[in-house]
Amino acid sequence: MIASPLWSHACSWDELAVPCDAFGTRRSVLDLERGWSERWTTSWRFGKAEVVRSVAGLGALPLAGCRPWRPFGWRTKQRHRPGLESLIGTGRLHAFESLEEDRFLVALDFAGGLLELLPQPFLLRFRAEGRWREHTPDFLAVTRGGRWLIDVRPAGRMDQDDLMRFAASQEAALAVGWRYTVVTGWRPHVATNLDSLYSRRRAMTDPLGLKATLLKASQAPGSPFTFRELAVGSGIEAVARAVLLHLLWHRQLGIDLSEPLEDRTVVWAATVRGASA
Repeated sequence: MIASPLWSHACSWDELAVPCDAFGTRRSVLDLERGWSERWTTSWRFGKAEVVRSVAGLGALPLAGCRPWRPFGWRTKQRHRPGLESLIGTGRLHAFESLEEDRFLVALDFAGGLLELLPQPFLLRFRAEGRWREHTPDFLAVTRGGRWLIDVRPAGRMDQDDLMRFAASQEAALAVGWRYTVVTGWRPHVATNLDSLYSRRRAMTDPLGLKATLLKASQAPGSPFTFRELAVGSGIEAVARAVLLHLLWHRQLGIDLSEPLEDRTVVWAATVRGASA
């Protein structure tokens, strides 16, 4: 069991997620005999060109100009919900194929230290159970903490072939020093709380100087205060509520994301070390 609290100003994106831990059982069916990383390949798209590299050569491949391996499509009567999400970390729109992937993008933008993101970055060709198989991971994220290869799959929607593909993806990632995970969902209240903060993530004008006022108030004698106390204490409650959400998204203030965001939620200054203890 993961202990509460989950401080919004100090957590990493993967601490927000519920990962799959079952695909390790399928590692035994992979061909991992000597030289496997030279035999397994990845195919990438750069402009109109296709580039093939062995898994061993992944780390040396430049990512500039890389396009999604599989084009994204929108059509009537499809079951999933594709779309485009604007990420502050990259300053660009990024495609997703489902609401689950969109939630992942929001969490990554919030707490991932994101520098670059590639959806469906490459086609992995690997050998398992005596024949060649293929898998296209959902995302490759370049973050301040390193590179992540990520698949997003809701719990209960994975069969044995999926687990085998995830196991192969993990081996490919680990071979070049990347991290790998399969996101199956989110810890309680995380998705709802991030939706609330997301609504005020954009740059905002502050003619009344409320950002500085609220940041100072969060460290005043008697702190920490509740969300409502800070908003009311500003003298402009309605505006202060929006500014508080903005400061929380940008991690200048902190809350416990494992609890619902309410008026009684305690808000901490991000500089208070006791909030992350």
